[in-house]
Amino acid sequence: MNYAIKATSIAKKEGTLHLKKVLVPFGISKETEETLSSPADIYLSALASCILKNIERFSGMMKFQYEKATVDITATHFTKPARLENIAYTVTLISKDDKINCSLLKRNLEKFGTIYNMVAKATQISGEIILKKS
Repeated sequence: MNYAIKATSIAKKEGTLHLKKVLVPFGISKETEETLSSPADIYLSALASCILKNIERFSGMMKFQYEKATVDITATHFTKPARLENIAYTVTLISKDDKINCSLLKRNLEKFGTIYNMVAKATQISGEIILKKS
């Protein structure tokens, strides 16, 4: 499988990601930093998307049902050299099923997540899964 995306920008305005049939604006200037996502936000969003996609995938394989999954991600930005470190995630899984093997799910997310593995090669990631009854 190969991927191809297109992105464009208008000087001193904003950038746009062309992702399949969706256009996603992002900030490229000081004027848009409060209203539009930054490239760092988009990078971390890819990790969150990867985690959520794999929760759905593993719910079938591990035979559990859930009503909702939420991922919260934090990271620290350093400037010299510019980078993100100390990435941490918390997955909150809401389910009627109280026998979900969260440690196995976490292991699977970390072993088989494409974006997760790419990010993990660049920096340390820590995380936890919290199961809440619905």
